[in-house]
Amino acid sequence: MLPEISLNILDIAQNSIVAEASLIQITVDETTEGHLLKAEIEDNGRGMSEDTLASVIDPFFTTRKTRNVGLGIPFLKQEAESTGGMFHIQSEPGKGTVVTAIFCTDHIDCMPLGDVNATIHSLITMNPQIDFFYRRVVNDRSFELDTREMRGILGGIPFDTPDVSLFLKQFLEENEATVIGGVK
Repeated sequence: MLPEISLNILDIAQNSIVAEASLIQITVDETTEGHLLKAEIEDNGRGMSEDTLASVIDPFFTTRKTRNVGLGIPFLKQEAESTGGMFHIQSEPGKGTVVTAIFCTDHIDCMPLGDVNATIHSLITMNPQIDFFYRRVVNDRSFELDTREMRGILGGIPFDTPDVSLFLKQFLEENEATVIGGVK
């Protein structure tokens, strides 16, 4: 099991990268009064057949050739459901995959969100050929980061350039602080 929800997001996004997605959309939506946190990762990658989709929750199933277990999706499912939350995955060949996990944050088994900003920053800077859309919501406050818009502004300057990487890091941190506001 992974110790933070953000690391699960990273793992599922890595699956999207392996599935040759050109766009990965990540939403982290938190309702503090309702004690819920929803993490959703959607991609436009290869997608999965019905047979593969039915098998991905089995930890002894993987499409990788380097090892014969695939623990990311089964762990995420178990971690969400162990809090009283839910897990859902849908996929269609040629169209992509959507993975949704809802955690009950007031449950003793709910792991912390972790450093989701570092996760998003790493995904963007380490995969400059892929577009990412990130949406962070806490109650009634939200912000978005869309690399497609940023590409237009940057005019071809890569995301892993030190100044751009620093800007991305600061953008995520400042907007996270604004969205969280007075929430403890």
